[in-house]
Amino acid sequence: MNKYLFSAFVFLLLSLFTGVQGLHAETWRIGTWKTAQTIQPFFYEDFSGSARVQVFPFTNPADQRSALLAGSLDMTGTTLVHAIAAASRGEPVVLVAALCNKSSALVVHKDSQVQDVAGLKEMSIGYVPGTMHEVLLRETLEQHGVDPERDVNLRRVDFFDMGTALARGDIDAFLSGEPFPSLAVHQGYGRILTYPYFDDSIGHINAGLLVTSKTVKERPEKVQSMVNAHMQATEHLTRHKDQWLQAAGDFGTPIEVLQTAADNMELAWNMDETFVRRVQKLGARMQELGMIDEQPDYEKLLNTSFVENARRQNGHE
Repeated sequence: MNKYLFSAFVFLLLSLFTGVQGLHAETWRIGTWKTAQTIQPFFYEDFSGSARVQVFPFTNPADQRSALLAGSLDMTGTTLVHAIAAASRGEPVVLVAALCNKSSALVVHKDSQVQDVAGLKEMSIGYVPGTMHEVLLRETLEQHGVDPERDVNLRRVDFFDMGTALARGDIDAFLSGEPFPSLAVHQGYGRILTYPYFDDSIGHINAGLLVTSKTVKERPEKVQSMVNAHMQATEHLTRHKDQWLQAAGDFGTPIEVLQTAADNMELAWNMDETFVRRVQKLGARMQELGMIDEQPDYEKLLNTSFVENARRQNGHE
């Protein structure tokens, strides 16, 4: 066999071997949003070992959940409100890790005379119904003696339209997630009135990672590997803030805005007793608001074993 034929033969063998290896390599299909506070899946491959990671960005948490249930995703981020609502309907979803905390703010116009939440009485406030932000808004108003039904005018405004509505005076305030509050400050038409977190209630929880109960039952080792990678990506980005914000800037938000928002965003992975208690309080509040008809089975919804294993495996105990 001449050297050219031999080289071709070796190349063919290597190609076949690589192809077989590729066929056996595990693939993780992960859903998330392109926001700074939900960026971790874009870094999973740095911590996934031999697994290949495909990240699918969404703009709607309901679409993420639907893709998960249809089998198009192995794991997805979603707001805790959507997770609770899905579980209350009997959908087979399981929360296996936290994704982010905080990230919300109540904003007024920069020239507003309002200096505290109580000063919002008789004013118009933009919000998106059925979201974590609705719960936080109502909680904030009630904590300050403002009746959301009688004392203010709550107006449905899409997240992307809130800044424009506030700037031109169509609304007096809005409650939204980052980066929109910090963008309002950066562009000079908004002022942060308050951050809507109360430790005696639902606290600063925001979003988590969902898998299906089928995946937990049939592929627990895969779920564990994904949670391990999530924990490591979260801790890496938390330690390397400049890298985190620079990467998030690639999603389209100016780095200056992200730097303004950074103290109001918290990457997360752990689900401790406080997290579990706050999720249950959030569910109770959702039922009071008519967002769900009944409470979910929290023992089925919340599986803390994977974060507990991740803690032990990575020397956190």
